[in-house]
Amino acid sequence: MTERLHSQGLRDPDRDMYREMVAQTSRKTNCAATVLKAFFTGGGICLTGEVIRQFLLRRGLDADTAGAWTSVILVFCAAMLTGTGLYQKLAKHGGAGTLVPVTGFANAVAAAAVEAKTEGFILGVGTKIFTIAGPVILYGTAASAVYGVIYWLMQR
Repeated sequence: MTERLHSQGLRDPDRDMYREMVAQTSRKTNCAATVLKAFFTGGGICLTGEVIRQFLLRRGLDADTAGAWTSVILVFCAAMLTGTGLYQKLAKHGGAGTLVPVTGFANAVAAAAVEAKTEGFILGVGTKIFTIAGPVILYGTAASAVYGVIYWLMQR
């Protein structure tokens, strides 16, 4: 039917009505405010990471070790905040700024586990936690192998 309407130059009334309803009910967003919130939220997370890293460096850790511990601490904090529901509140206001790679990934993994906790630790948490982590681990490992082979071939 839709094809016949379009071939005759007519519009689909259901589609037009749907678009009008969406336009009426959708809340308008202030793009500038949204971008600024995301910028400052993501920047705040990164600043927190840098403060932790500098603290560890001042305690005598070398740069690589301090960086690794900073990532571990940020992942732990993001997982704890996700478990308590605070990360979702931060994401509600900070938007895309909470998707900073380390904490955003930790939130995604922990959120999947939290949602499945009623199904038990093995069949719930144990399986759902890999819903997000599994593809990342798989493609990250595959990509590193491909890049390693390319690097090896370039060295020859």
